[in-house]
Amino acid sequence: MIYALKHPSLFRPISRPASPSPASPPDSTMGIDRARPPNRLSFGNFRRPSLAPATSSSPAPVVQDGSYLEVLNLRLSEAVSKALAQPAGPAAPTESVGGRRSIPVGRGHALGVLIASELNATRDNAHLHKAILRSLHKPLSVLLSNLSALLLPLLSSHMFLQPFVPTTQPPIPNATQLHALAVVNFAGELLSSFDDLALGLDHDARVDGLKPIREGLVSLIGRVVNPLMGGMKSDLMPLIQALESPASVNVHKTTMKTGPVLHPSITAMQSLMPVYARTLARYTTTLPSQATLATFLISVVWRALVALSHRSPVPSPPTSPPSSPQVVPASLKRQRAPSGNTPPVTPPAGRFTLKLPPSRPPSPPSIAVMSTAAADARALYDLLSLLPRPPADSEATIVAREAVDEAFADLKALAPLLEAVDNPFFQVNKSTEEIFAEIEGLTADLPTLIALPVLLRLGSFSQLSTGPVGTVASIINIPEDEYRRSCLAGFGRAEQCGPMVGQNVLDIIHALPGSDLLVDWLEARVGQTDH
Repeated sequence: MIYALKHPSLFRPISRPASPSPASPPDSTMGIDRARPPNRLSFGNFRRPSLAPATSSSPAPVVQDGSYLEVLNLRLSEAVSKALAQPAGPAAPTESVGGRRSIPVGRGHALGVLIASELNATRDNAHLHKAILRSLHKPLSVLLSNLSALLLPLLSSHMFLQPFVPTTQPPIPNATQLHALAVVNFAGELLSSFDDLALGLDHDARVDGLKPIREGLVSLIGRVVNPLMGGMKSDLMPLIQALESPASVNVHKTTMKTGPVLHPSITAMQSLMPVYARTLARYTTTLPSQATLATFLISVVWRALVALSHRSPVPSPPTSPPSSPQVVPASLKRQRAPSGNTPPVTPPAGRFTLKLPPSRPPSPPSIAVMSTAAADARALYDLLSLLPRPPADSEATIVAREAVDEAFADLKALAPLLEAVDNPFFQVNKSTEEIFAEIEGLTADLPTLIALPVLLRLGSFSQLSTGPVGTVASIINIPEDEYRRSCLAGFGRAEQCGPMVGQNVLDIIHALPGSDLLVDWLEARVGQTDH
């Protein structure tokens, strides 16, 4: 019995389980170690991953509850503050202005994605959708004010226009220009989101009331892009206007076979135009700047058309009669024979010196060659074709692209006409009808006021019995400066003045003998709508 009490049977159940010993407080380091699996074969590694949805690049919209608008206002204000915050990391010396870095690329797009996510989430709720549009006014107005304050010291800095135009030495913009262009890129990215959401398109405040925000962003872009492109235009125009005056180039006879001789202005633009092309592409990354780009290209092409079509004809070298042979006096032909008492003449000392070959061969002779207007027109068309044009795949810029393409088509069509006029055999062995048909084909795509001064230099028109016809301004009896300022200011002005000027020229030269071709051409042009 006593033995049984001391050693209970192993098969007898215990009345209650023993209490667990109190657990010691966990150590912080042990908690960290236990949080990780001890080895790769731990059971935690075989745990099935959760089926949580993957996060997308666009931010999730705010939960629509009772405090939805308050939370949305806070979120938009925070997004505006982050959009203009300084990026992390040190700034490079060539990109720092006052110790600040420029706005990184993509922040305007990120803000637009946030706005789009909230508006798209409330498309089915018209009242809440309008409330969100009203909530956008304050943060976007603050954003516009901050952008203006950020841009003002950049535009007023003397470094903004130094250098005024890009050159081959410093082809990239300086730090001040980079900061200003960063503001332009930010505004352009946000405007792209506005276009996708159709925001700010109506002046009616009952629609969305964001028209002032859109106009403010477009104004910021213009304040930066217009001065920069204006500097390029003012630097390029003198080179193009110089094409109106013929220039001679000294070339060696051995180099004449490599290609046509070009005007010095064309030679200067061959090194500048690739730099201008890269710079213009950087200036016009935004959609609103495409209209400024189209205006720039059209004005440059028009000035080229005016300069090349009004180039002064090259005067032919004067021909002088052959000179008569010089009469040698008889006293010089006869020489008295030396007498016997006269000693012989001592030869000069240079006769006995050793004649060495020169150190270098003589340079080949060079001649002065005049560049032709046709060759300059083709070369200028190729150079201007390097510049970027408004995109043709965008509905907002398709009209600007068509206008630019028409201007370039006119410049391309001018070269064959100039070549035909400069060809002395253009009218040889051709009937009047054939010449007129060929002229009609060459001038079909050209404005009247561009083709007319070229045709006045054609052989039969410029060599009338009464003398050369002269320029268009001299024919209608007005000063040249006034004629160009009134009628040759641009494509639109030339189209308006074309029929009137053509009729005046037609009335004056109608009675001149030998001007039948020009009269027929003007009658056909005046009778139809000008190009």
